[in-house]
Amino acid sequence: MKKQLFALLLALVPMVGFAAQGGVHLEEMTPDLEDKPSLQNGMKLFVNYCMGCHSLAYQRFARAAEDLNIPRELVEKNLIFSSDLAFNDQMHIAMNNGDAKNWFGAPPPDLTLESRLRGTDWIYTYLQSFYKDPTRPTGVNNKVFPLVAMPNVLEPLQGVQEMVCAATDKPIKGAELDPLSGKYQSCETLQVTKPGEMEPAEFEEAVYDITNFLAYVGEPSKLQAQSLGPKVLIFIFIFGVISYLLKREYWRDVH
Repeated sequence: MKKQLFALLLALVPMVGFAAQGGVHLEEMTPDLEDKPSLQNGMKLFVNYCMGCHSLAYQRFARAAEDLNIPRELVEKNLIFSSDLAFNDQMHIAMNNGDAKNWFGAPPPDLTLESRLRGTDWIYTYLQSFYKDPTRPTGVNNKVFPLVAMPNVLEPLQGVQEMVCAATDKPIKGAELDPLSGKYQSCETLQVTKPGEMEPAEFEEAVYDITNFLAYVGEPSKLQAQSLGPKVLIFIFIFGVISYLLKREYWRDVH
């Protein structure tokens, strides 16, 4: 038994290390799969800003439309831009993997299971953590994912964000000591220097909706499970009452 517990702990060590890598504080994001307006807006934003590069190969337009209560004609008119895609098709992209590798160094990953792989906190923080970096090929970097190859596709909504450095007397993890001033330069704060189409609170809500949609895509059956849960509990309660009454009826003759 002790050997089995020890083996289990060893198996969990890599998972803990993966979750804690980077040491970046992640903003908490709790998905709400009952919030249909949020999921609908998240799907709209994903298709318009993310689906140029990232596919959802295990999700169909028809399934999402049914689960999120979006009429078929609205999906076909506003969310399917390629003539090669139909309502019942999977949410593939037109970009060729070979071209993507030449442009970005590697094909952009499919995001169907991204929320289950990295977690919604990671996605929510990542989408808000792009900042201007002229040294990078795309002109931006990311606080959560340093040296990321992805451009900031949400910049028109968020605006231009830059890393702000501050001097402090106390040594901080990751801060560099300036030999001239004797102070530590900490570059951790992000600040929007050129506003986008949305106010900060509005942009955070948009990022929440995208993350919420990806949480749904990662496990579409969860919506059905949540709707069936109360019905199953009611059935079990009624069945339990009937079983108890039937048991009393059977045992009445015995006693």
